[in-house]
Amino acid sequence: MALAFPKTNLTVLAPLGAVGLFWACFGLSPKRAFLVGWAAGIAFFSITFSWFGETAGALIAPFGFLLTLGPALAEGFIAFACTGALCAYLVRAVRPELVPAAAAATFALLEWFRSEGMGQLGLPFAGLGLTQVATPLAPLASFVGSFGVTFALCLLPAYVAYALRFGSRAIANSCVAGGAAFALALALAWWFWPARTLAPPATRVAAVQGNIAQSLKFQRGMFDLTLNRYVSLTRRLAGFHPAFVLWPETVITTRLDQTPWLQAEFGQLARELGTTLIVGSFSGRGAQIYNALYFFGPSGRLEATYMKRQLVPFAEHLPFAGALGWIPWARNVSNIGTGTWNGIVDAGGVRIGPIICWESAFSNLNVADVDSGAQALVIATDDAWFGTTGGPYQHAQIGQMRALETGRWIVRAAATGISGIIAPDGRFIREAKLDTEGVVLGEIGRPVDTFYDRVGSTGIAAVLAAFILGIIIWGRRSSLAG
Repeated sequence: MALAFPKTNLTVLAPLGAVGLFWACFGLSPKRAFLVGWAAGIAFFSITFSWFGETAGALIAPFGFLLTLGPALAEGFIAFACTGALCAYLVRAVRPELVPAAAAATFALLEWFRSEGMGQLGLPFAGLGLTQVATPLAPLASFVGSFGVTFALCLLPAYVAYALRFGSRAIANSCVAGGAAFALALALAWWFWPARTLAPPATRVAAVQGNIAQSLKFQRGMFDLTLNRYVSLTRRLAGFHPAFVLWPETVITTRLDQTPWLQAEFGQLARELGTTLIVGSFSGRGAQIYNALYFFGPSGRLEATYMKRQLVPFAEHLPFAGALGWIPWARNVSNIGTGTWNGIVDAGGVRIGPIICWESAFSNLNVADVDSGAQALVIATDDAWFGTTGGPYQHAQIGQMRALETGRWIVRAAATGISGIIAPDGRFIREAKLDTEGVVLGEIGRPVDTFYDRVGSTGIAAVLAAFILGIIIWGRRSSLAG
């Protein structure tokens, strides 16, 4: 299952791996299934999270391995161990033909819980549905989102696993019926897919990728080099008249709100190009620092400042600081403040929903911006932390899923890549490869409305929970009915 993710991208292994996971859990007691599931989850997340400590691991050496192992233990417990125990319980409690459906829904629901259901403590990477952004399952995302795609991806494998484990003729028949229903659902999703036909894009936009390695970013003397490189790359856009130009997250490594001369320079640059210049930097209120995006309008004025709402736990903030503050490496955790946002920025006639890095992995934030009137989304990120590992590729893949879910065009600027323009059908139509320097220039078009925009991840999770509960209550084996 882990090999279905970038950089290997062997997407067919996602359902094949699910067959193995369900097959193992169906044949065990709940206790043993819990332990086997946890072992499988630790292995899965240790592989898919292996890039977490690429740069940050050196900050807590020799304990850098905990940046991968710690999350793998926690996520494996929630997503795989609990799925295993519940699958084993379902085998004993409900009718055979309903067990696989409930098991697939359980895996998808727990994926939602560990990703978005835990709020600021969520860890929304390595969702199985994310691997399907370029497969025939992609249109489903505009209706049921990433977690619904996970359910669809696991449904048939769960029936196959049950049939292989118990050899039930009824289950084999259910596999055939389920396969036919699955094919019909895909066909309908494709036919009614809002992004299947898109209006020709006509609004020119740009993203700048300076390719400054994370190991160099904060070194003495790099500030001037970074500033000059981004200004120079942006000036190449003179004459192209983009509606807006996006720079990556915290590319300006100072508090821009306390640097008037820099604000004046960026205002002048925006005025020269007749564009809205979006700059990643830091902001503050008193002593509190925020991760921010600054919007300089074509007039040269600072029109808005967006401050990041969803912070990276144990990196940008320390959860339970009162209890964990004594740990030696805790002092290396940044004390970034949690921002708020109740508006949308107009940039060259395009209403923009701003997203900073980690926030793109939370579909609820993206949907909230769409509900507020965003016609397009911009993602400013600093994936340089993860070098050339699978991390930047996984993060870019998440951007593709957000485009599928919301029906919005997305412009993505990453410090070292992958920057680009993503269409509402999940395709990168313009792209700057990882570890390259340059400018991405292209066009975006009108958004399309999706069903997922109306229900969001919480709505899908509620449906999955009700589905599981309904099976447990009304689908119990007759021998247990009394």
